[in-house]
Amino acid sequence: MKDLIRCIAESLVDNPGEVVVTESETEKGTVISLKVAEEDMGKVIGKQGRIAKAIRTVAKAAASKDDKKIIVEIQQ
Repeated sequence: MKDLIRCIAESLVDNPGEVVVTESETEKGTVISLKVAEEDMGKVIGKQGRIAKAIRTVAKAAASKDDKKIIVEIQQ
């Protein structure tokens, strides 16, 4: 799952080398944190959060195959 989010984010940004994806387990499910360069933040979030919502939707669809709960956080 971590690789999927990294692949999507790297294809969106101008600085793919600065994309950092971490994964941790909590009681609520798997939390995936995405960090990108400050100048690329708008490209990952998109207008009115549409791209961020799409990333979360793809992650949840991929996780539903394994009956897991995924939370995608975009950090500055």
